[in-house]
Amino acid sequence: MAEHISSQFNQELETVRTMVMKMGGLVEQQLRNVIKGLEDTNSGLLQEVVAADRTVNEMEVSIDDQCQLIIARRQPAAGDLRLVLTVTRIITDLERIGDEVKKIALYGSSLITKNGALPHQFHDLNRLAQRSLSMIHTALDAFARLDATVVVQLNKEDDLLDHEYDNLLRQQITYMMEDPRTIRTSLDTLFMFKAIERIGDHALNVSEHVVYLAKGIDIRHSPMEQVKKVSGVSE
Repeated sequence: MAEHISSQFNQELETVRTMVMKMGGLVEQQLRNVIKGLEDTNSGLLQEVVAADRTVNEMEVSIDDQCQLIIARRQPAAGDLRLVLTVTRIITDLERIGDEVKKIALYGSSLITKNGALPHQFHDLNRLAQRSLSMIHTALDAFARLDATVVVQLNKEDDLLDHEYDNLLRQQITYMMEDPRTIRTSLDTLFMFKAIERIGDHALNVSEHVVYLAKGIDIRHSPMEQVKKVSGVSE
């Protein structure tokens, strides 16, 4: 009986892991669709992204409910408990990524339908979005492989993303100063840039949660020297 219960418990844990990967895959696809929608100035595809955000939200609730059931019924300890806690943290970040993707889709759709925006106007935005998409994929892969070392790489990627965001922010401010007629469009574009920058932050958060899962140490808000030491990266 004990072996049977243990087998069921392991299956429940594997199920929530699989659900996280499925949710992450959906969020990735949502961002890909946004990039495609902006490249093609396809407002219809962007509206589909907006509508699909509900599915992301529903998945977060479903996974969170499953984790609560596991805690109540199985009373997990040690590594099993860390897995459940890590899952609840990761799905929160994935849901927030979904919110930021939805925000980009809404602003992008508005710029296309109301302002007649052309594909070249989204070039910098899509370049930034591709970087954040890569960060999401890397973070989810780290979760699948329990790779704590990825957090150092994503810290560097996030710094680069922040640097590019700062440059594009200054660029848009210059546009607004030179031609006040561009203020509304530039502000909408800035909100889209900021959403992408936040996606990078959440992807980094996911990799930090993976370190907690793999090492049992919470590195959030820790200096880089401590992050490298805990994650096992030596330079």
